[in-house]
Amino acid sequence: MASAGGNQNGQSAVAQDFVQFALDSGVLRFGQFKTKAGRMSPYFFNAGLFDDGAKLMRLAQFYADRLIESAVEFDMIFGPAYKGIPLAATVAAELARRGRSVPFSYNRKEAKDHGEGGTLVGAALKGRVLIVDDVMSAGTAVRESIAAIRAAGAEPHAVVIALDRQEKATENGRDVDHSAVQYVRNQLGMAVVAIATLDDLLHYLSNRADDGLQEHRQAVLDYRARYGAG
Repeated sequence: MASAGGNQNGQSAVAQDFVQFALDSGVLRFGQFKTKAGRMSPYFFNAGLFDDGAKLMRLAQFYADRLIESAVEFDMIFGPAYKGIPLAATVAAELARRGRSVPFSYNRKEAKDHGEGGTLVGAALKGRVLIVDDVMSAGTAVRESIAAIRAAGAEPHAVVIALDRQEKATENGRDVDHSAVQYVRNQLGMAVVAIATLDDLLHYLSNRADDGLQEHRQAVLDYRARYGAG
């Protein structure tokens, strides 16, 4: 079901509620932040700050909401190390709470030479696999996940992320015309679902003149004009 794209509706209630939640949690911040690509971004999204049980539970609800809304199909969940590990576990738990129990697994960075060994932990990879992660910048974690899933004889079928920054990826230190999300969707033929996108963030900011947040909108627009993917 590769045609199931990310959030295409800037007015989505789920997306707008998620932006508010990310701000309230201190996960989404405005200022000047240097990205991995060396860009100075006017906003920063740090999913590592979903750092207590209540936040993680609410985050899993957002993932489940978007997955159900997207109707993307999958048989199991995979969480790439490291941030994808708690995400995979909590999303699987939330889906089970809603009546659909699916297996999940994750990888570790270094293979064990004792016990079960290897780099994969949890359920055996099989069928159509949904990769769960926070954001997709260079797409490195997703590509590594795809390789691991295929090596196990399963199908890397779809990806769900919290935020699609909708900006150009970098390859060999140079900007390219597509984003990592567009690459996975268009070149690899996989569905990519995002709880929210940069469009959703801009829509949120345009309606927040009363609380001082609208002042950040122009800086985000300028950043998008310079680095936004087509």
